[in-house]
Amino acid sequence: MEPKVIRGRDLKRDEFEKALKVEYHPEARYAWDAGYAVGKFLEGLKQGKILGVRCRRCRRILVPPRAFCELCFVPIDEWLELKDTGTVNTFSISYVSMDVKRLEEPEIPAVIEIDGASPGVGILHKLGEVDDPKNVKIGMKVKAVWKPEKERTGAITDILYFKPLEE
Repeated sequence: MEPKVIRGRDLKRDEFEKALKVEYHPEARYAWDAGYAVGKFLEGLKQGKILGVRCRRCRRILVPPRAFCELCFVPIDEWLELKDTGTVNTFSISYVSMDVKRLEEPEIPAVIEIDGASPGVGILHKLGEVDDPKNVKIGMKVKAVWKPEKERTGAITDILYFKPLEE
């Protein structure tokens, strides 16, 4: 039996373009879970506290907290409240914003080693109240500037920035 031949016709340009265009409006719903360790850290920030954890094997104090030590591979469950002061480990002076716009006044992202945490352990945040970016130095002591308590949401942005401490 011969296959049935169905004769077609060429599509006109507007028909062709219509056939290629698909309009779709997805309803993208999602939820993000910070996990136990970071979730508790964020809840601490909402309360105006910086929380860390201590590894029971190597005794390192880690901020932000982890559920296990990446060096010892043991679970971590000892929580500590740390100071909201620290030391600049490294920094950058940026005249370009996160959304790639030119800035008149620079932003100064920095890794802050929180006082009480192990050396080399820190969080990335911004420096503020800096009179002159040329005065920022590695080893500079800084203190967290917090949002007002009623405005905190349990996010790293509950700390507005870290400001220099007078030596």
